[in-house]
Amino acid sequence: MKNILSTLLVAAFMMGALAGPAPVAAADPLTANYSATPEKGAIEFALLKGFMWKYPDSQFHGEDQISQGQFVSSLVAIREVKEGEPVPQLPEGHWAKATYERAQKAGILAGVEINPNKLLNKEETALLVFNAWKPYRCVKDKGFTNTGALVTWGWMEPAPPGNPKFREDLPVTRSQAAVILRKMWQDKYQIELGEKYALEFHNSLKIKDGYLMGTIPKGDNLLYLRVQLFKKNSSDIVSYSKGQSFKVKIDDFSLMGFFATNEVDISIASVYRYSNLYTLERVKNTQKFSSQD
Repeated sequence: MKNILSTLLVAAFMMGALAGPAPVAAADPLTANYSATPEKGAIEFALLKGFMWKYPDSQFHGEDQISQGQFVSSLVAIREVKEGEPVPQLPEGHWAKATYERAQKAGILAGVEINPNKLLNKEETALLVFNAWKPYRCVKDKGFTNTGALVTWGWMEPAPPGNPKFREDLPVTRSQAAVILRKMWQDKYQIELGEKYALEFHNSLKIKDGYLMGTIPKGDNLLYLRVQLFKKNSSDIVSYSKGQSFKVKIDDFSLMGFFATNEVDISIASVYRYSNLYTLERVKNTQKFSSQD
């Protein structure tokens, strides 16, 4: 696993519609409405975090197609958007106006035809996802539809057997939306954690008498932290992992990289490149949706 990680690291270098769900206590016991579904864990997570809600009948109705208003509300909650911008398409007093104003501020509505009651298909859902996640992973993969890019990224299931893989027109259920939202939250969490450790490492760096010294944070059980120093005039790499300190002669190395990688799925949470070891200027190279951007 560590060899695989090393190779990868080097290479990497609020509510819904008018009849929408009402918030209820997340600790409610499981209901037959979703307890036996494959998406059970994601649904419970979305309810617990307050990203989705049950209906007034205390059921989740995961089989229902999700509405634009419901999904936009979820994305605003995940992004924790507090401020808003005008959305003239919705009149004063409209039930979704405040949520859509926050979504507008966050760029979530870019290229979206505003209609809170609209039931979403895969392409419309994927567009909202990429809009919401642009600050974290940039834009979608080039050469794909929004659906194709999200399926390729692993955040949306491909179409059932017998269909074209990406089938942009297929409906997205509330259960399927819960799965996407959990993946988004997990990604946001690991990126923020990776940034924390990257800054902690950066602040530990010191230069004295031509030597560079630093300490890799101890971190946690989620992220594998590593620093790699690339030797001049050779392909040799000197590596240090979490909790280790180092002292190296600067003139022996051409550059350094800091990497925070998810231990479970090897996704990259944070990458920084140091091209000048005397100035310690760093460039963020964290993995994006598209390597072509």
